[in-house]
Amino acid sequence: MEFSQHSRVWIYQADKKLSDQEVQQIQQELDDFTISWTAHNAQLKARAEIRYNRFLILIVDESQAGASGCSIDKSVHFMKQLEQRFNISLFDRFNLAYRDGKEVRSLPRHAFEDMLKQGKINTETIVYNNMVQNVGELETKWEVPFKHSWHIQLFRDLVR
Repeated sequence: MEFSQHSRVWIYQADKKLSDQEVQQIQQELDDFTISWTAHNAQLKARAEIRYNRFLILIVDESQAGASGCSIDKSVHFMKQLEQRFNISLFDRFNLAYRDGKEVRSLPRHAFEDMLKQGKINTETIVYNNMVQNVGELETKWEVPFKHSWHIQLFRDLVR
């Protein structure tokens, strides 16, 4: 199924790396959810994927039916159920993810700040902008150097 570059995207970042078994189980539940996801009784053209055993991504092509407030509420409720079932946090906006070699790691804001002060994270470190709005941005603005992300606003005093 093809999705346009303008398809809406929601990214939920787990606070820990998921095991391959958890990814498999969560992917099945995401698939079941997107197949039955509706807005005002209209089937949404939707899919979900998990990247780096950490990011749960929902995609909706709104060319057929748009995601309504009600349908978005359904997805949030579903994600909260996943949180409970898999003992993960998906809604902590200050749990910041970054690339460390081939690994994707995440830290609470204060620990991220400590890594910056120690020089273990710098302006070239790849970070994840989970605020991207559509597939086009997911492909071009999601994995970006720290210096090009919104994250730098949080730590402006530490970055020269």
